[in-house]
Amino acid sequence: MQRALAEHRRATRRGGRPPRWALAFSGGADSLALLLIFWAEGPGRWGRDIVVLHFNHRLRGRAADADEKFCAQVCRALGVKFLAGRWRGARAGASEAEARAARMEFFRREMVRRRIRLLWFGHQQDDIAETMLMRLARGSGSAGLAAPRPAQAMPGGRWHLRPLLTLTKAEIKVALRRAGATWREDATNDGETFFRNRLRRHVVPAWVRAAGRDAIAGAALSRERLEEDDTALDAWAGRLTRLRRGSLDLRPLESAPRAVWRRALHRWLLAVQPVTDLSRQGFDKLLEAIQTGHNTRFSLGAKGFAVLRQSRLTYQRTR
Repeated sequence: MQRALAEHRRATRRGGRPPRWALAFSGGADSLALLLIFWAEGPGRWGRDIVVLHFNHRLRGRAADADEKFCAQVCRALGVKFLAGRWRGARAGASEAEARAARMEFFRREMVRRRIRLLWFGHQQDDIAETMLMRLARGSGSAGLAAPRPAQAMPGGRWHLRPLLTLTKAEIKVALRRAGATWREDATNDGETFFRNRLRRHVVPAWVRAAGRDAIAGAALSRERLEEDDTALDAWAGRLTRLRRGSLDLRPLESAPRAVWRRALHRWLLAVQPVTDLSRQGFDKLLEAIQTGHNTRFSLGAKGFAVLRQSRLTYQRTR
């Protein structure tokens, strides 16, 4: 996060135009608190080019439209530029992942269009615990378990920033009530449709009671440690990975642990075929094949093959 903020300070010191920033605003307590912090700090510190982005998933009918209206009214009262997007592909029964993908695509598109470098989110400590439990259920590694990160680098030199990760949702709501602020509550949070909601309502409270301690803070600390480990593994794999024209020399990896091999293979795949049909099981089989060092030709789906010859991994397109 410090790296992203330093860019703003450098531009301001040079007398240039500060980078344009955006804030994701759902109308809920977390994002409202973040918006009010920005507003209270004033344009002198943050710059005048702050854009508030709201995405209407159109999955809750009038309630979703009321959220959008509320957000627009708040921004109008604060004198902040407000932009709303609507999900054209909304449909009954849409999954949580589909809704999130549509929201993130709206954010990405607006950041590119308006040359926005920094996007701020109101995620807090409860989000860390919920995300960690969700990803444990699907077998994520350190990269997945280190989410949500305080500062997340995105393609094109853009950043996602989350400054409220040291606070719990309860703490944020108490502060808002003391300030006399009101916010919108998403009624679907009390439902059973989405996995995150089921965890929030049933699993997390039982987990905290069973722990007999502040398990939410413990999850946040684990996330920090996992991010440190993930960063170290990435750096290690980066030093050993020699990728030239889609060819990966495996010899520098010979004495490295399996976790570093896994990172190196991920890097190679992203370079040669970012969109692949390879399943998790397929990836593990390919990893096993390259670690054994035997010459092999491994299918990556409809578009191509991974070819291992004499400790060098190359990509071969399907003819």
